[in-house]
Amino acid sequence: MLITIDTLRADATGFSGNPKAKTPALDALAREGAVFSFAHAHNVVTLPSHTNILTGLLPYTHGVRDNAGSTLSGNVPTLATRLAAAGFQTGAFVAAFPLDHRFGLARGFGAYDDAYPRGADPLAFRMPERPGTEVVASALAWWTAKAGSRRFLWVHVFEPHAPYAPPPPLDEEFRSDPYLGEVAAADAALAPLLASLPKTTTVIVTADHGESLGEHGEATHGLFCYEATLRVPLVVKSPGVAPRVDTAPAAHIDIAPTVLEAMGLPKDPALPGRSLLSPASSNEAARPAYFESLSANLNRGWAPLTGIVSSGFKYVDLPVRELYDLAGDPRELTNLAARDDTKLRDLARKLPPEARAPASRSAPSAEEAARLRALGYMASTAKAKDSYGETDDPKNLVSVDASIHEVIDLYQRGLGREAIGRAEALVKDHPGLGIAAEHLAFLYQSAGRPADAARVLGDAIARGAGSEAIAVRLGLALAEAGRAKEAVRVLAPLEASADPATRNAYGIVLADAGDLAKAISVFEGILAKEGEDPETLANLGIALLRARRPAEARTRLEAATRLAPRSLMAWNGLGAAAHALHDVDGALAAWARVLALDPGNLDTLYNVGTTAARNGRNEEARAALTRFVETADPRLQAREIAEAKGLLRRPAS
Repeated sequence: MLITIDTLRADATGFSGNPKAKTPALDALAREGAVFSFAHAHNVVTLPSHTNILTGLLPYTHGVRDNAGSTLSGNVPTLATRLAAAGFQTGAFVAAFPLDHRFGLARGFGAYDDAYPRGADPLAFRMPERPGTEVVASALAWWTAKAGSRRFLWVHVFEPHAPYAPPPPLDEEFRSDPYLGEVAAADAALAPLLASLPKTTTVIVTADHGESLGEHGEATHGLFCYEATLRVPLVVKSPGVAPRVDTAPAAHIDIAPTVLEAMGLPKDPALPGRSLLSPASSNEAARPAYFESLSANLNRGWAPLTGIVSSGFKYVDLPVRELYDLAGDPRELTNLAARDDTKLRDLARKLPPEARAPASRSAPSAEEAARLRALGYMASTAKAKDSYGETDDPKNLVSVDASIHEVIDLYQRGLGREAIGRAEALVKDHPGLGIAAEHLAFLYQSAGRPADAARVLGDAIARGAGSEAIAVRLGLALAEAGRAKEAVRVLAPLEASADPATRNAYGIVLADAGDLAKAISVFEGILAKEGEDPETLANLGIALLRARRPAEARTRLEAATRLAPRSLMAWNGLGAAAHALHDVDGALAAWARVLALDPGNLDTLYNVGTTAARNGRNEEARAALTRFVETADPRLQAREIAEAKGLLRRPAS
């Protein structure tokens, strides 16, 4: 059993010595296994790091360098393909979009459960997480059903990834440190799984990377490779492995050889790692560990970050080079690069030549960019440079990274006006940074200012900061601003895009421009090629409704709600379809589902109030209309407010 805990710092557990941590399940496992106290990842974002773990290869070998724009080649063996070929039952249960099956890690798994919530707005800053309790419940059911077979199970939980919002009662218990509250939530979620293990099971627990929590100016992860994000917890419990704390260097590439040995399969000499079932030899302990962080390079055009850890020292290859003595300076506060040129040159020579080649990938799709942005990652395309100087060094640009995260944080805390102000300043100061324009445009749209959103996005494209994702956002903003024909002209060149999210946007603006027949054709084409998708089904349902085909619309919208039971758009559309079919009960029931998910949804409050009032359901009408009048914006919904007040003045009957 392989368990990966997203964004878990090496020092955030009880077994690592943190007195504030609440990790009894992991601590119990650690007491029975080998704890590798000097273990490192090779990447500091989710997809490449998990690819390293599951292939046993370094990132420049397998080619997956960032969360977006990369798919693992079908020619690269993984633990799942190796074990499935050896007769193992294989199952994977993952919690978040960066590990979606589309990125290539599903190969070899008989079951690959990536049922994180669909149906949320992929263009927003935040999407629902799949709680660890749900992931573990599904994984445990699979594990139990396969009892008696040789089994390989991979379980990934997304806690404690930002934003930090531990569930009750941990939210109160860890009010002063919500990150540790999320760590505690991950431990509690995993407890039933760890309690179910037979004595003969080999269990490996690690994190894909850590979390900066403000160290070195970095809010979360993905920018630097300091120990806060690069060092990871690693526990191996296996029959015949004596409990111990092992201080020898270990790394993610060691996990695949460990699993192969534990399962009695031959060692693959192509794998650069070692098995952790036995103590390291002197040669193995001296092996340099390669690492990289290329997200800022690929997405923003900043200098690529690579480096190695060797013999207790860390070398970071950047325009402003860094050298740290990790034993004497574990927080990496003193850069020795200018003081110890001999050590610096020695470690620089150990950097693999393959790592110096420019990284490449395809452009992230609009959907990838949007969904990853919702999880706090950046995904766009920046032009590579022939050389990089000090002004390109991420250390000198960390304030820009902090500003981007500050915009997201302000919005998530409900401070929309402040978020807009910060984003406006960011765009003014960094006009070529496309991601800043995207953020500001989203905030303008959220504030009911689609024309401003369109202006910002148009300016970004004019400055050369455009991308498919920005074009999609611009088209949708123009349509919302009442300029649907312009939106069609923007998105028509992308009609044949490989990204279904882009084609969905094209269908939406076609419908807004009145070309319902072509919009319906676009949505049906997506479904024919991609299979059932809740967002496309909802878009098609709404287009059919606008084309006065309510019965067909209802069928599509019902399918959308089955696939995405939290989709506000699908439930709202289903209510409208039922209303068009004179099914008042069905309409009000669908809209009730919307209000259960979003009690302040103004459009739905208006629909419920007016429909209930016109059908003699006065109690429902009064409750909905009162809430609508109290919260609607008089500048934007004056006519609807006047109508609601008029209905409220009617005498009850």
